[in-house]
Formats: sequence, C-alpha cells, structure tokens
Amino acid sequence: MQFFANLVLVVQLLSAIAIIVLVLVQHGKGADMGASFGSGASGSLFGATGSANFLSRATAFAATLFFGCTLGLAFLSNGRPVTSSGTDNVLDRAPIVAPAASGAAAIPGAIVAPAVPASIAASGAAN
Repeated sequence: MQFFANLVLVVQLLSAIAIIVLVLVQHGKGADMGASFGSGASGSLFGATGSANFLSRATAFAATLFFGCTLGLAFLSNGRPVTSSGTDNVLDRAPIVAPAASGAAAIPGAIVAPAVPASIAASGAAN
C-alpha cells in the first residue's frame, strides 16, 4: 500500500510540474496579431477562437491527472489505522473503559469521568 501511495505522489508531482510548464509555454489572447494593431480583442480580428490546440489539451489532461492523484492520495492517507486482522471496524476504535475509582460498583460499558482535583473543586465551591 505504501508503494502505491508513493507512486501516486510521484505522478502528482510530475503532473504539477507539467501544468506549470504548459501554462508558462502558452501565450495569452493578447499576444496574437490583433494586439499589434492596438486592439485588445485579438480573437475578433481573425474570427472566434477555434478548437483547442495541443497545449491546451495537454494542460487539461495534466490537470485532470493532478486532481485524480489528489483524490487518490486523500483516499489512501485517511488516517485510520488498520488493525492486525486487516479490517477496520467501529468496535476496534472504541474507547477503553477505566474501572471506577471509588468503592461504587462499575457499570459495564460506562465511561468514567476523570476525578477533579481538590484544589479546583474547593475554588469552584467558594464562588
């Protein structure tokens, strides 16, 4: 499982670097021929922008790969420990119940509150 998480992390890092490089290589809309005529709307000079070129499609693919790896890493590192039996269920994560500190009989399954120090109890009773 750790090997798979490392593999997904490497793919995520490579896709992030690819996104950075592809975005920096592409030129904006203002860098076309229309910008040299003083017009800010270069796309309207030669018609509407057509279908996506190779760089924009590669950027979209790298972004999809990046988000997929991010979801995969979130799923793989959810922080739940796997027990020795290989399964993870609610009963394995149940809190451990301490026996009653006083002479009273403990109720099975009850969670005992921690004892309050005498100095805190005395200051609370004085107010």
